[in-house]
Amino acid sequence: MRIRRNDFGPLKPPALGAWEPSMTVTVVVPAHGGQEKLDLTLAALSNQTYPARLLDVIVVDDGSPVPLRADLVPNGRVVRVRESWGRAAAVQAGADAATGEIVLVLDADMVPWPEHVEAQMRWHHLASYLVVLGWIDFTDPPVLPSPSEVAAGVADLFPMSPHRHDWAEEIIASHDGLRTAPSSLVSRVHVGATASYPAWLLRACGGMDTTLKLAEDTELGYRLTQAGAVFVPDPEARAWHVGVPTAMRSFAELKRYNDPFVADRVPYRRYLRTDRGRQWLVPYVEAVVEAGSYEDTRATVDGLLASSLPDVRVTVEGPWESLTDSRRSPLSDPLLELRLLRAQFEHDPRVRLGPAPEPVAPFRLLCPPGWMPEPTTVERLVGHLEATDGGALCVALEESLEGVVCARLERTAALARASLLIKEGEHVDDVLDEVFGLEWVDGAAFGLARRPRLYPPRRRPVPEHERLARQRDKELDRLRERTAALRAEVAQLRREAAKGRRDTARWKEKAEHWRREAVKLAREQDRTVLDKAVRRMRNLTFPRR
Repeated sequence: MRIRRNDFGPLKPPALGAWEPSMTVTVVVPAHGGQEKLDLTLAALSNQTYPARLLDVIVVDDGSPVPLRADLVPNGRVVRVRESWGRAAAVQAGADAATGEIVLVLDADMVPWPEHVEAQMRWHHLASYLVVLGWIDFTDPPVLPSPSEVAAGVADLFPMSPHRHDWAEEIIASHDGLRTAPSSLVSRVHVGATASYPAWLLRACGGMDTTLKLAEDTELGYRLTQAGAVFVPDPEARAWHVGVPTAMRSFAELKRYNDPFVADRVPYRRYLRTDRGRQWLVPYVEAVVEAGSYEDTRATVDGLLASSLPDVRVTVEGPWESLTDSRRSPLSDPLLELRLLRAQFEHDPRVRLGPAPEPVAPFRLLCPPGWMPEPTTVERLVGHLEATDGGALCVALEESLEGVVCARLERTAALARASLLIKEGEHVDDVLDEVFGLEWVDGAAFGLARRPRLYPPRRRPVPEHERLARQRDKELDRLRERTAALRAEVAQLRREAAKGRRDTARWKEKAEHWRREAVKLAREQDRTVLDKAVRRMRNLTFPRR
C-alpha cells in the first residue's frame, strides 16, 4: 500500500491475538552491566504472545565488567561489542548479527508487556517501510520483582511513575496519532528504547552512527525519514521503563552535550543553526548545477552561495576526470570552460566538483546554469515546500520550442519513498505526486532570473544588505538633522518663555507698587479734604470774634 506522507491511517492492523504472523524478528538488547534489570527484560521476552519460532533475542554486551548472560529466554544469545563502545555501537553489533526480517531494539531497562512484540510486528506485516514505536510507561519501584514474577505477567506488577515522555506524547496527540505530522517533525518522537525496523531499511539508511555516544536515536530517526520511512507509534505496544532515565534526571546537562552533535547532523533542528556563516556536516539544501559555460555556471553557483540560508552546499556536475595535465593550447583548449570552473571553485569548501552525492540533506535543488537566484530565493522555495509538506516543486523558468526550462526542489524523504514504491512502467513524478505531492510554481515569483549579460560584473554590485544599510544611514542622518533643528527650536521657545515669565513678574511688581502709591495718595487726598471740611464746620459753629 502507498502511504501518503505519514498518514498510516489506511492501514488496518489486526486485533491482538486474532491473526497469524509469518515474519521473523530479532530483538536486540544493548546492555552495559545491570544483569539484574536485564533478567527482567529477558523474563518478559520469554512470555511474549508472538510465536517463539519466529523470535530470537540477541543481548549485546557493551564491555560489561562481568560478562552478561541471556539464559532466561529461549533462542537467546550474547554478542559482544569488539571495535567500539556505547549504545550506538552495541545496537549496530546486534543489527549486524540479527537474522530476523525485522530488528526490534529494546533497552536493557525495559520490561515489555506480553503483547509488546506482537503489537509492533502486526504493522510490519502490512507495509515494508514502517518504523514502529512502542509505548513507554515509567516506573521506579523501591524493590525489583523477581524474573519469575515478571514472566507471570507485568500489567499490574509495577507502580506507575509520574514521569512521562510528555513532549513526545503531545506531538503524537496533536497530530492525530502522528498521521498528520509534517516530515520535519515526525522523526522527533523516535526515542529508540523500544522501536522496530525492517532489517533492509536499517542497512539502507546506513545503520547507527557509532561515533555518537548520545543522541544516536535522534540522528537515526532523521536518516530513516530521508530513507522514506513511515513512523507508527502504537499505544498497545506497551513496556515499563524501570527507573528514571538520564533525559529526565539530567535534562539540561544532556541537552548541552547533545546540541552540537545534533546540530551538525540533523538539519531539521533549525533552532540549533542560528550562527551566521557556519557550515555543517549535513547541509540543509544540496544544490546541483550541471557544468555549462564558465559565465553561466559561475553566475548560478555564486547566487546559490550567497543564499540567505547559510547551510547550502553546491555540487557542480561535469566530466572532471577528463581534465589532465597533458600539453595543450591554453586558450583553445576544448575543455577550457571546465578548467576555468575548476580554477574558480576547486578550493571553496562549499562547492563539490563531481557527481551529485547520495542525498543526505533533506532538500535537493537542481538548477540549470545561467539562472541566478536572489539571496532569499532558496529560503523561500524551501519555506513553500515545508508549508505544504510537499514532495517537489517544479520551478518554471522559461518556455521555448524545445520545451520548458525549469529548476526543481525535491524533498529527499519523498523521493526515497517514491523510489521504494515505483513499479515498472511508472514515472517517478506520478508516484511522487501520489505519496507527497508535486507542484509547479513560477520562477520569477521566487526571484530566479537570467544572469546579467556581462558576468562577472566589472564593478562589484552593492550587496543588498549594504544598500539597505546605506539607505538606513541616510534616513538616520536626516532624522538626526531634523531632531537637532527641533531641539534648537524648543530651546529658543524655552528662552522666550523664560523672558516672558521674567517680564510678567517685573510688570506685576510695578503694578503692585503703583497700586499702593495710588491708595496712599487717595488716602492723603481724602484726609486733606476732610481737614478742610472740619475747619469750615468749626468756623460756622464757632465764629471768630
